[in-house]
Amino acid sequence: MQATPQNRFPFRAAAFGNVTVALAPDRGRSADRRADYHDPTLPPRHELIAFGLWLQKSLGVHAIVHVGAHGTLEWLPGKTVALSDNCFPEIVTGSLPVIYPFIVSNPGEAAQAKRRISAVTLGHLPPPLTGAGLDEAQQKLERLVDEYAQADGLDRRRRDRLAKLIVETARKTGLASEAGVAKTDQPDEALRRIDAWLCDLKDFAVKDGLHVYGRAEDEADPLRRQSAAAEKANLLAALDGRHIKAGPAGAPARGRSDVLPTGRNLFTSDPRTMPTPTAYDLGQAAAEEVVRSYMQSHGDWPRSLVIDLWGSASLRTGGEEIAQGLALMGCRPQWDAATGRVTGIEVLPPAALGRPRVDVTWRISGLFRDMFPTQIALIDAAANAVAGRDEDDSENPLAAATRAQGKVGPRIFGTSPGTYGAGVEDLLSRGEWGGREEIGRAYLDATSHAYGGADGEAVAAQGAFEGRIAEADLLVHTGDDPGRDILEGSADVAFIGGFSAALAALGRNADVIVLDTTDPKKPKPRSVGEAVARVVRARAVNPRFIAGQMRHGPRGASEFAETVDRLVGFAETTHAISGALIEAVHDAYVGDPDVRAFLLRENPAAAKVIAERFLAARRRGLWHPLRNSIDDDLAALIAEARASGVAA
Repeated sequence: MQATPQNRFPFRAAAFGNVTVALAPDRGRSADRRADYHDPTLPPRHELIAFGLWLQKSLGVHAIVHVGAHGTLEWLPGKTVALSDNCFPEIVTGSLPVIYPFIVSNPGEAAQAKRRISAVTLGHLPPPLTGAGLDEAQQKLERLVDEYAQADGLDRRRRDRLAKLIVETARKTGLASEAGVAKTDQPDEALRRIDAWLCDLKDFAVKDGLHVYGRAEDEADPLRRQSAAAEKANLLAALDGRHIKAGPAGAPARGRSDVLPTGRNLFTSDPRTMPTPTAYDLGQAAAEEVVRSYMQSHGDWPRSLVIDLWGSASLRTGGEEIAQGLALMGCRPQWDAATGRVTGIEVLPPAALGRPRVDVTWRISGLFRDMFPTQIALIDAAANAVAGRDEDDSENPLAAATRAQGKVGPRIFGTSPGTYGAGVEDLLSRGEWGGREEIGRAYLDATSHAYGGADGEAVAAQGAFEGRIAEADLLVHTGDDPGRDILEGSADVAFIGGFSAALAALGRNADVIVLDTTDPKKPKPRSVGEAVARVVRARAVNPRFIAGQMRHGPRGASEFAETVDRLVGFAETTHAISGALIEAVHDAYVGDPDVRAFLLRENPAAAKVIAERFLAARRRGLWHPLRNSIDDDLAALIAEARASGVAA
């Protein structure tokens, strides 16, 4: 058939000898790109199917090297495992071998690529990390704090003057509120918070640019030199059809030196061993820090909370997040000594806890649901065991609720089988929503199924999760990977923001906690506002981070766009983000003439997205800059981006 503009499917590709570099067509409508990734009911567009057939039949390629985690192929509709001819991943890729360079710290989605497109997942290094350091204003504050420490006990009047100056300086720059200093705090308490906050910023690990596959960034680090060489050699070996040695997945910056050198075919943990004994000990310590922090803030123990439970994080940590919830309930796993596999649950007596049990509700991701039916059954068994205990209402709120209702209500919730996400991604990506209560309602509606039983099966339970949120004192969302923060993933915004918006829809207040376990020996719970402020000050506006991304041209520019999108997303959904943070990022990316020129030169589409997101924050009243010219400046940036060839 003669190809005409009416019967052909355009896409972008360039040939380099026997290698063709191609950008696959979007799975669905380009405006809803992010929301379309995980939609199990949405067939791929004709363009994507035609692209796959072109690879197989017309171009006649021998293998696909898939670059970028993650893609859309492994999330297309069809069976979860053992795919057949009428499953869309099989239709698009056929029998073509898929070689998939994959960041070594993301085992869950690497496993998805193995199961659904039979990929050889070659682990690659995360970006190199460097210390955040402090900016000029923060350094000035640190010097004053150091001077105060030296004067303490020597000169009372000088000490008091310094204390007053430190607090005044912190308030004037807006740093006091970000450090959690309340107006009613006494000087000593204010100084303690400021000092702790400065240390917290300095400890933050910032990406120093991006990792270039097969290239060593640090010649002084032998394991990273070996990794780079292995990445390159094993990619060529895979293309030769040779066996690639298997290697574990995990976060090197969290002490997982066993994942180095990279370049090996990633494998994950045996789910039957999760949580491991080490993961339980670390998860228990993190859980105790959460309840201790809540007690310190509220003067009472939390009675009920919700935990986000994700597949990749569970694989990375050996099940620390599962262990957190079990420990909060007052349970611990039992392990088989010979195999290390979890065989059951032990419910600890109240005296061993030293506090009341917490009624834990679990909001599981779609990937967790698919990968861990055994863990779902374990958690369900723990909830049932705790619910059946003959203990005082004050010691066991789950048992109290069970007696009041006459049955054990479900405690594990997620989306319907085969669906993924928090249910709000589409709304957030389109921006077509009114109040954030609308987002909250979408989050609640999507969490429509309860999970449990011996096989982790699903039961439709519309509205049941809403009842659990209405009872919750807090949400716990864990971040375990030092190489990734909550402004880097859209899923963090969707899950944390969805929960926060659900509270607004229900007219409820509860703490929203980001539990930092990047150093597993020093777990640190922070409010969502504190967590975002820390990322903005330590990473997003840090000249080291900005310079590192500018070395990578268009890809670095897209990192800036993603940061802005996530920041505004948190502001829209949580109402816990100060306008000062939005303004700081605006000034660092758009207000700086060099960064602005870089965006327009290297990635006009990213420049347009950044300007549109800042304007969205203005339109929704989330940011009130002092300069009246900002709206005009942002409109001008959009016009310049369009003039560079970006579609309206």
